[in-house]
Amino acid sequence: MGTTYEPLLEDRIEISAPPSRVWALVSDVRRMPEWSPQVASTRLRRGFERCELGAEFTNRNREGDLEWTTHGEITRFEEERALAFRIAENWVVWSFLLEPIDDSTLLTQRREAPDGISDLSLELTDGFMGGQAAFTQSLRAGMRQTLERIEAAAENPPV
Repeated sequence: MGTTYEPLLEDRIEISAPPSRVWALVSDVRRMPEWSPQVASTRLRRGFERCELGAEFTNRNREGDLEWTTHGEITRFEEERALAFRIAENWVVWSFLLEPIDDSTLLTQRREAPDGISDLSLELTDGFMGGQAAFTQSLRAGMRQTLERIEAAAENPPV
């Protein structure tokens, strides 16, 4: 098939807010639709009451006219430091890493593929999303938008 993908996508932003404020925004995966342009809705799966290690959730995603559902599990949950979740359908791991810098926070978002990307996901990306290069470009733009939205919310909290 000749399908190639980038095993690591990463972007970061320095936010003029303490890690506690940034963590309050990113640690609840149900808030992803506020940040990510691709996520339309996120809900915890039945039996899970809160976001914590091992919690499972369902995303409704959109890209242009396409919509699809994915299932995630929180695989890392370190207060004010790191949140990561693995998506069952494509095997990728998304994460937010927080590093304190004086009175600010360096927030890094990553998409990693430690086990590769599922054949089904590669086929769907090639068949319906314009191929790996176009989809990767869209993901990178979405990551930047996600980080900027989190930055805006952290730096301008509601009074």
